[in-house]
Amino acid sequence: MIFVFDASAMIAFLRGESGAEAVAEILLDSESQCYAHALNLCEVFYDFERAANRQNALQAVWDLATLGVIEDASLAPVVWQAAGTLKARLRKVSLADCFAIELAERLDATILTADHHEFDVLAAQPEYRIRFIR
Repeated sequence: MIFVFDASAMIAFLRGESGAEAVAEILLDSESQCYAHALNLCEVFYDFERAANRQNALQAVWDLATLGVIEDASLAPVVWQAAGTLKARLRKVSLADCFAIELAERLDATILTADHHEFDVLAAQPEYRIRFIR
């Protein structure tokens, strides 16, 4: 199965928060492919830099890569335009999460998140595959 992680799932895992076990299970599953858009990794980075320092932020992102999270850094026009269209249509979903949604659509993947505030409304719609970690 293919997963796209949003920042909330990655941060929960790295900080050992509620839901971390669900993320770990997916990361350790040899059948899973795990992706994150660079903008969502940026959210992880700034969260750890703000809480501690740049070294901790670099370590957090490196830990995710070491565990198999594949970075998608695509900002090709077709990608950012699709994310922009999602943002215009979904309105309350953050722009970074729109990049996660675009990536999930492109990869035919399931979004892994802890963020009910952003994704509850989408989870009720059949065109989106969302898995909550808590």
